[in-house]
Amino acid sequence: MALASLFGRSSPRLSSKTTASTFFFLRSSRKVYSTTPNKNGDVSSISAEKGRWRIVVDRWSRSLVPLAIVAASAASFAVLNQSSYPSISESSSALDSEGVKVGGKGSTELVVKGEYKEVPKELIAELKTILQDNLTTDYDERYFHGKPQNSFHKSVNIPDVVVFPRSEEEVSKILKSCNQYKVPIVPYGGATSIEGHTLAPKGGVCIDMSLMKRVKALHVEDMDVVVEPGIGWQELNEQLEQYGLFFPLDPGPGATIGGMCATRCSGSLAVRYGTMRDNVISLKVVLPNGDVVKTASRARKSAAGYDLTRLIIGSEGTLGVITEVTLRLQKIPQHSVVAVCNFPTVKDAADVAIATMMSGIQVSRVELLDEVLIRALNMANGKNLKEVPTLMFEFIGTEAYAREQTQIVQEIASKHNGSDFVFAEESEAKKELWKIRKEALWACYAMAPGHEAMTTDVCVPLSHLGELISKSKKELDASPLLCPVIAHAGDGNFHTCIMFDPNSEEQRKEAERLNNLMVHSALAMDGTCTGEHGVGTGKMKYLEKEHGIEALQTMKKIKKALDPNDIMNPAKLIPPHVCY
Repeated sequence: MALASLFGRSSPRLSSKTTASTFFFLRSSRKVYSTTPNKNGDVSSISAEKGRWRIVVDRWSRSLVPLAIVAASAASFAVLNQSSYPSISESSSALDSEGVKVGGKGSTELVVKGEYKEVPKELIAELKTILQDNLTTDYDERYFHGKPQNSFHKSVNIPDVVVFPRSEEEVSKILKSCNQYKVPIVPYGGATSIEGHTLAPKGGVCIDMSLMKRVKALHVEDMDVVVEPGIGWQELNEQLEQYGLFFPLDPGPGATIGGMCATRCSGSLAVRYGTMRDNVISLKVVLPNGDVVKTASRARKSAAGYDLTRLIIGSEGTLGVITEVTLRLQKIPQHSVVAVCNFPTVKDAADVAIATMMSGIQVSRVELLDEVLIRALNMANGKNLKEVPTLMFEFIGTEAYAREQTQIVQEIASKHNGSDFVFAEESEAKKELWKIRKEALWACYAMAPGHEAMTTDVCVPLSHLGELISKSKKELDASPLLCPVIAHAGDGNFHTCIMFDPNSEEQRKEAERLNNLMVHSALAMDGTCTGEHGVGTGKMKYLEKEHGIEALQTMKKIKKALDPNDIMNPAKLIPPHVCY
C-alpha cells in the first residue's frame, strides 16, 4: 500500500515473460496504434498498418517500490472484441480452491488461491458501454495488473478485465454493475505495495485509477488541496511548490494518493508530520452498491458523527473505491540541515534516536541504517562508507533553529558512543547524503542478484525499539540470508529486507522464520505487525494475535454491512477464518 516508504526501486512496464531488471523511472511518448484480436479473442496492440480499430495507447512509467504502499499510473487501452470474452485463469487445476485458507491463522501459503467464476458476458458488455475504449482484456495488461513485479506474493488467477475510469460517475456505474453480477473488484493504483494488495485471486475486474489524477481545488489560505486518487505524491508536490506548500508524506516513488489512503501509509517524514490518517481531512468514496459518500467537510476538526474518513483510510480497498481526497498541506521549510553519525552497535544508534525524541527536538527525519546495508551500498556503488550502524537526521526551521538542533543532537550522540558526526546545509551536499538512504534497496538487489525481498514492517513503542532491533539483529546476523536493516527510528518502525532465492524452498522458509520472529517479538512488546505497509494477504495471519478475535469479528461485521456480496478486494485484510 505505502509501501513502501523506505527504498526506491523503479522499473519499466514488464510483460509476463520479462524479468524486472531496470531500476529507472521512464516515460514513453504518446503513440497511436491499431489493434486486432489474437487467437484467444484478446485485443493486443500491433502495428499501425494492420487491424480493424485504431486506439490511443498511453503508457506511463510505473514505479514499483517494495516499501511503500500504493498508487500511480500506466495504462494500455484496448478495444474489446465483442464476439469473444475468454475466462481467465492461468491454471485450471488451481480453480477448485474453495475452503483454502490463505493468509489466515497460521497460514504460510506463498500462492493466494481463490474460487474462480467466469465474468458474465453481460457485465463485459455493460462495462464497454460505460467506459467505451477505456478497458482491456489483453493478456499482458491483465497479467501486469495481477502479478506485482516487485513482490514475492502471487495468485493463481489474474483479472479478467482491466478498466480505466475517468470520473466518479464511471466508478459508481462500474461498482453498481459488478455488485449486481457479484463479480470481484480489485482497486489498483501504482502497484508499489509489497503485501499482495492488488492480487486478483478470484479474477474479476481490476479498476485502475491512473486516469483520475486531477487537482480539483487548491485552497492556499486554508492550506489544503482536493485531488483525485490517481495523482502521485511527487507530482502533486511539483504542482504545489510554486505556492510554497507541500504534502509531507513521502513513501516510495510511484505511490499515488488513493493508494496511500488505502494502505494508511507514512514514510520517513511521519516522525514530524504524522501518517496518512493525520493528513487526510475528508474523502469521497464509492461504495459497492454504487452509492457515493462524502466522509467529512473541509473543516480542520469536527465532532459530527462517526469518523468515516478514518474508517476508509487503511481499509485497503475492501469497503469501496476512493474517488476524491482532501489533504492537509504544510509550508515548505525555510531551511534544513542533514546530519549523519556512526555508532558501534544498532542499540547505540537506537538509543540516540530515542534520546533525541525525548529531548523535545522536532526532527523531521531520523533514519537508521545497519552495517549490512552500508556494506551493500559500498559494494554496489563503489562507495567507501564506514561499515557500521549509521543514523541520518534532518532538521528544519529557520537557519538558526536548524543549526541549534543539529548541535544538540551532536552532543546527545557523543554521549552514546557516536562518532564521525557530519552535517550539510548546501542543497547538493544534502542530496548526496540522502542518496545513501535512497539507494538502499537497489544495493541489496545488486548484492543478491536473482533474489526476492521479504520485507518486515514491525513497529513498537519507541522505548522498545532498541530492544527489538538488538534481539532481531542477533537472529539476522546468524542467518545465512542477507538481511539489511533500515528503520524510521524516530517512531519505532523498522524494516528488514530479507533477501532469498525464490527457487529455494529452504531459503524461503528461513526468510519466513525470521519474519515471524520479528513480528511476534514486536507483538509481545505491544507493537504491530505493520507500521505502514498494510496487511494485504501477507500480514493477515498475524492479525488475530495483534487485535484479538473480537476485533476481527467487528471488522468482519463492518465489511459485511457495506459489502454484503464480498466483491471489494476479496481475500485481503480480514483473515478468512474469521466469522461472526
